Amino acid sequence: MFLKNAWYAAAWDNEVSRQLTPMKILGEPIVLYRTANGRLVALEDACPHRKLPLSMGRLKGDDVECGYHGLTFDCSGACTRVPGAERIPHVARVRSYPVEERYGLIWIWMGEAEKANPDKIFEVEHYDDPTWGINRGDSMQLAANYLYLTDNLLDPSHVAWVHQSSFASSACEETPLQTTVKDDGVVVWRWMPDSEPAPFYAPFLQFSGNCDRKQHYEVRYPSHAIIKAIFTPAGTGGDETNLPPNAFWMDSYNFMTPVDENNTRYFWFQMRNFAPNDPDVSARFAKSVRGAFEEDKAVLEAVHHGMANKHTPNLDLKIDVGPLRFRRRLAQMIEAENTVTAAAAE
Repeated sequence: MFLKNAWYAAAWDNEVSRQLTPMKILGEPIVLYRTANGRLVALEDACPHRKLPLSMGRLKGDDVECGYHGLTFDCSGACTRVPGAERIPHVARVRSYPVEERYGLIWIWMGEAEKANPDKIFEVEHYDDPTWGINRGDSMQLAANYLYLTDNLLDPSHVAWVHQSSFASSACEETPLQTTVKDDGVVVWRWMPDSEPAPFYAPFLQFSGNCDRKQHYEVRYPSHAIIKAIFTPAGTGGDETNLPPNAFWMDSYNFMTPVDENNTRYFWFQMRNFAPNDPDVSARFAKSVRGAFEEDKAVLEAVHHGMANKHTPNLDLKIDVGPLRFRRRLAQMIEAENTVTAAAAE
């Protein structure tokens, strides 16, 4: 169901403090907290004695004390105290998870700890570029399997019907899609020439009249996406490596973290090539993007329910090529990982 050897967004950095913060990722209960010097710790949220969540206990210095019988665990997951026992059982420990902070997010590695390489965290271009603005983003939880979100983020065509008051224009309905399969994911894209600007973007364009618009929808394994929105004056688009000075460019970064098979936490933020220090622009972006993603939430939760309770087969269309290729390759990666894990356990 899930690729374990990968980095996932667990929380925004301001969501974890000196409090025990419980969460579930890939179906596994985890407790996050910070040590006195601010270092992040992620532990299995279950005392090995009677599996009471450690998040129901308390911090004792930088260690976690179980709220049932006082077993205490350090930042590595090792048990340091069993009240009333002459010795600590060697199996009295909980799993610890590698964690990193980057881009205002806390990232967690859910697989084999020795394979956790921080250099493999999704790279955000322009993040430290002072000429680019940033909308620091938001998150929401959806009652839907994460693969319906990756489907959605490899589907520019849905914009025409789901986001009619924000991202849509007439060109979104009929312009053909192109699909590019890469080693690390799938891209679905198209240039829409000489079209009317979409309502969401129109107020921010530095030119008038029709535009050439590029939709670039890219999802990388296991469930991270970048959506590029590029607008140029009509007749000047078609090549994102040679854009006019007044081109509009916004990159939306999207990180889908499976809570379990039926629920997903969705994190996002945007980078833009204008108004780098304008909080009003950032606030307008944040409000509009949140509204559009609430539209996605309603649709995807209904899709999850419909697919889970279908009485007739569903239909795949030509527009589903990108999502289906992504799912197929991810399933192969998960199967290969599970095979290696099973072999190691024998």
